[in-house]
Amino acid sequence: MATEPSSKLPADRLALVYQLSKTFNSSLNLEDVLNSVMDEVISATHAERGFVVLRADDGQLEFSAARGVDQATIGQPEFQISRGVMERVARDGEGVLTSDAQQDERFMSRQSVMSLGLRSILCAPLRVKEKVLGAIYVDNRLHAGIFMPADLELLNAIASSAATAIENARLYQVAVDKGRMERELSMARRVQTGLIPDAIPELAGWEFAASWLPAREVAGDFYDFIPREGRDLGLVIADVTDKGMGAALFMALTRSMVRASLEGETTAAEAITKANRLICANSTTAMPVTLFYGRVTPSGGGLIYVNAGHNPPLLYRSSSGSFEELGRTGLVLGVDSSIQLDQHSTSLEPGDCLVLYTDGVTDALNAAEQPFGEQRLRGAIQRGASGSAQTIAQGLLHALQEFIGGADPFDDITLLVAKRS
Repeated sequence: MATEPSSKLPADRLALVYQLSKTFNSSLNLEDVLNSVMDEVISATHAERGFVVLRADDGQLEFSAARGVDQATIGQPEFQISRGVMERVARDGEGVLTSDAQQDERFMSRQSVMSLGLRSILCAPLRVKEKVLGAIYVDNRLHAGIFMPADLELLNAIASSAATAIENARLYQVAVDKGRMERELSMARRVQTGLIPDAIPELAGWEFAASWLPAREVAGDFYDFIPREGRDLGLVIADVTDKGMGAALFMALTRSMVRASLEGETTAAEAITKANRLICANSTTAMPVTLFYGRVTPSGGGLIYVNAGHNPPLLYRSSSGSFEELGRTGLVLGVDSSIQLDQHSTSLEPGDCLVLYTDGVTDALNAAEQPFGEQRLRGAIQRGASGSAQTIAQGLLHALQEFIGGADPFDDITLLVAKRS
């Protein structure tokens, strides 16, 4: 049932609507605004109860306020009224008035209306411009005929004012939540950055360089340098196969479990196998992690490694200008606690370099949505191979940036370069 514009209201009711508008807009706390709207509407219409439903992000209507004439909150509102009336008003954007729902042909077929004994009902849309936020509903279960067309006209006018106040409060809450999330992400970024080595280690006969570039505020990638007894050095690069805060938390868990497992182990394979068991035992959600762990010695150029489902690092042989891939020696971590990992070994001659990377490097896309790919990666390594480890890393990042241009990286980009000097 459509109503006249609020400008047709009697002067006393216009004054009431104006006064209520000031009341509704006196707060930006959404809960306070909703309760205030409901209490004032019940008072103005002499209703027994009142409810507000608002449309959620998924389009569904959710109860946001439910109040009685005594200004007490009503529990389980979804079982107290007919959703059909509110859904109809929110869908069509037209108010509804019935003096006796028990005798109204529009509602006699609705089981909820009949079983709940609903009689006098008013319902108006909450509209801001052309957007219907939801609906506001009041009723009286005991008495028929207490609402008149003038009451629906008043409710529509109040609902129009209330909708603006509700939208302002919702937008303010979104802004507050966004600010809180940004602060939390900033803190998480600082904490996560603290887990990344802040200095490149020195090891006789070796040079190292590394880069960690999160695609978002936090990352699922990480690298690590882990000093070993006997002056060996452990190199780690890993990639949690997810994004966002969950991946960042799992990254921190993985790093701590790997470091703990490397304390006092006999072999690299046993250590990473143990790390996998700890990761699986300390997480309730399976989140696969690819990881490469290598241990280099200061003399002789030896490298013992474990590759748990990670992109095979590229070993460049300076004498021949060729590449070798350090392939996988087992499955990814974090999924199956029973897996056993193997270890392989190789060695680097003076001038050889090893590049560890995550798939954010090879999967990086340019404007034409072409991936950077392994061939471009090899080319960049080969062009810088005669320089230091730092030169190789910088040249690779420069080639990657030139390729993707102004496009934002889709995934984290992490590199670790080791060169036998």
